[in-house]
Amino acid sequence: MSRPPYEDAASPERPAPTGDARSDGLLPDDGLPDDGIRADVRPAEAVSVTALDTSEAAPPPADGDAAAGRERSGGLSPVGRLAATVERLRREVRAAQAEAEGRALVELAKGVLVERLGCGPAAAARHLTELAEQAGVTPLELAVDVINQSAQDRLSEVTLGFLDTVAGRARAAEDAEAAVRLRTAESGALAAQDTQAVADSLLQHALGPLGAVAVAIWSAGPDGSLTLAGSAGFAPGESARWHYVPPDVATVARRGLTERTGHWVESLARTSLPSIGRHLFPDGGRVALPAGTGGRIHGVLEIVWPTPLVPQPPQVIRQMEALAELCAHTLETSRPPEPSERPPGPLPDATELMDLADGLHDPALVLVPHLDGAGGLADFRIQHVNDRFLDPAGRPRAVVNGALLLEAYPMAAGDSELFQRVERVYATGEPFRARRMGLTALVDEVPLAATADISISRHGSCVLLIWRIEDETARLASLLQNAQRLGRIGGFEENLLTGEITWNGQMFALYGRPESSPPVPLERLAAFAHPDDAVTIGRFLRTLLHHRRPASAAFRLQRPDGVTRHMRVVAEPVLDTDDRPVALRGAYQDISSQHWTEVALAATRDQLAHTEQQAHERNRLTLQLQHAIMPPTHTPLEVPGLQVAVRYRPAEEEQLVGGDWYDAVRLPSGLVMLCVGDVAGHGIEAATSMVVLRNALRGLAVTGAGPAQLLSWLNMVAHHLTGAVTATAVCGLYDPARGTLRWARAGHLPPVLVNGEEAVPLPLVKGLLLGAVPETRYEEGELDLTAGDTLLMYTDGLIERRDRSVEESLSHLLSTARTVPPTLDQQLDRLLVHSRSDTDDDTCIVGIRVGPRTSDAEEPRAGQSRAGQSRAGESRDA
Repeated sequence: MSRPPYEDAASPERPAPTGDARSDGLLPDDGLPDDGIRADVRPAEAVSVTALDTSEAAPPPADGDAAAGRERSGGLSPVGRLAATVERLRREVRAAQAEAEGRALVELAKGVLVERLGCGPAAAARHLTELAEQAGVTPLELAVDVINQSAQDRLSEVTLGFLDTVAGRARAAEDAEAAVRLRTAESGALAAQDTQAVADSLLQHALGPLGAVAVAIWSAGPDGSLTLAGSAGFAPGESARWHYVPPDVATVARRGLTERTGHWVESLARTSLPSIGRHLFPDGGRVALPAGTGGRIHGVLEIVWPTPLVPQPPQVIRQMEALAELCAHTLETSRPPEPSERPPGPLPDATELMDLADGLHDPALVLVPHLDGAGGLADFRIQHVNDRFLDPAGRPRAVVNGALLLEAYPMAAGDSELFQRVERVYATGEPFRARRMGLTALVDEVPLAATADISISRHGSCVLLIWRIEDETARLASLLQNAQRLGRIGGFEENLLTGEITWNGQMFALYGRPESSPPVPLERLAAFAHPDDAVTIGRFLRTLLHHRRPASAAFRLQRPDGVTRHMRVVAEPVLDTDDRPVALRGAYQDISSQHWTEVALAATRDQLAHTEQQAHERNRLTLQLQHAIMPPTHTPLEVPGLQVAVRYRPAEEEQLVGGDWYDAVRLPSGLVMLCVGDVAGHGIEAATSMVVLRNALRGLAVTGAGPAQLLSWLNMVAHHLTGAVTATAVCGLYDPARGTLRWARAGHLPPVLVNGEEAVPLPLVKGLLLGAVPETRYEEGELDLTAGDTLLMYTDGLIERRDRSVEESLSHLLSTARTVPPTLDQQLDRLLVHSRSDTDDDTCIVGIRVGPRTSDAEEPRAGQSRAGQSRAGESRDA
């Protein structure tokens, strides 16, 4: 714990506050008004009176009249001068109240010094003044420090903790006044006669500077009910509606009563909990803190913010907890208001009208009659203001809400007779409408004129006053300014006779020049443009100045910051009666975004064209490669007793050119090698891989190895020598002398045997697709073929469909193959014609038909199936 201030008041560690000291030494100079209350949180009496006077709209006074030397209030009406006088008297009263509150704290500090130092009151006052001068603070701040060190209570802990967070640096005005605010609030609470006065003191001195706009103090009943013991910042009608909350009704205040650390609501709109003033601050934050002492909770302190609540620092949280404890002391010693003492609630008509006003898009006030002691109409109380309401003096809605009409706007009783019109509407019920009425608002003795549409109507026992401020010039100017800003357009006008040049603010932004710099005349435009654009700018100026016609030009502007912007200027000459140009006016527009977009689009088009050309050339080369290796038809293979035919159908789409391949060749051993295959993928990579595998298989076949061994070697080629491609293949070796076919498959569809009207696939033999693993073994099958047998090898492009299974597609192929035309070529063509494939993939077909052999005199034994003669086994050449 630091030493009391009266023991080290001369320490230089505490900097003197900025600004001039107050003459009375009681109130610190913080840049606030004389009453020491912030303008954005003070109650209705703490804001300068705003007086409204409605009259016919008149033009503003000339500049010469404004400089005629009149005093501020010299041109006011008698009502305006009276309102200014009342406002001045109110400020003096507020200053006296603030001085009295500060003097109470100073006197308390004097008493502490008398007790600690054993001196008299005069010596204590002198000692307090000397210590304040030595410490460079006001006597009020030093008095609060003395009280905090002496009291050692919750407020002392909160104040010292808050001040410690700014130790070691110059304290701002708000930080230096934290202790003063808390002790002033405590002093006002202790001097208050009831809880209502406590709420006013808390909002004015402690919570208002923190941004709060309203406060409610709830008293907790033994049955769990809540009674509104005091409130500030709410309209009287709103307080009357919420004077009592029955038990078990969930509200923000009840949540604060049941939660130990209080209930914090970031925005009331995000919760369904009802609360006092919800329609006034629907998006505002709420804090409900339990108010208790000695382990007993006496009520709840509810604090209202107009906007969503941001996370508060620990020092501010402790301040609010200390204020809740202060409310607990007041609730402990006070009694709840009796029903007869409660303010009158809103009239039923006012409640419905308040809901109606909240749905309007214009500022609206709900007025209820205020009667004097004799029962006569004295004024109208502002029962409710909707969320669209904007006060001419900038006061928040909570300040105007609940005030009397003439108190908030005294000039309503001026020459325009706005108050009298409200009286007449209330008396007769006849609505009043007026368009473009002049409104005169008196703000701090300064008359401000505006134009508004006025609507006054009676609803039951209430009056609805609606006004719509109309500033057509400002509205159109703002609309034009926003349009120029969004379109990056700046306007100019150049007087050719006087040389005067007028630029708007956007022009300086386009040129990258400060608004204090002189505008650039059009004749010097070339000096700020790119040198390559000099010819274009010269042609533009000749058309504009010599030919006297509107002109436009696009150029590159070189700004002082080194940035080059693409601009378009459009201008026209202003001619006199003799057709001589007297002025130039026009606009600049920054078209950099459009220019670079066009450049990007042009580059994209060029790139797309280049890419398309490359793709076309690539596909053309791929097709040429395929056609060179595998022509659609094959040169007839001359083998005695055997017909050989091939078909190759490329993909219809060039980009789908794939790796399907076939081969039919007679080996040196006299055997005929038949094979088809399909490399995964499309394009040039698939085609080149196909060439590698096809040529590799041809080279391997001359070794005399069987089909299974050939596929084993081809698998190694695919895995190691072709970039790890994968492919399927079926390979067969036909012996014309013996009429036998040995075959093997690598993940490919089996060949189809056609014998008479029977077409069946050969029994599957095991075989993994090529390139999947480094080494593998393949099974081999053997089949005896007789005269008239036809064997078909094909790729999946012949049968594959997206909506059918392979089994269904194969069944269709078998049914088509059962019809045997006279020649083998006709049969292969028929298979292509009746193919139902929809994948647009390459297709290869290799077919052989066995003719009669001179050594073949025996027929198959009766009952023996042709396909059943196929034998499967391991490669005999392995």
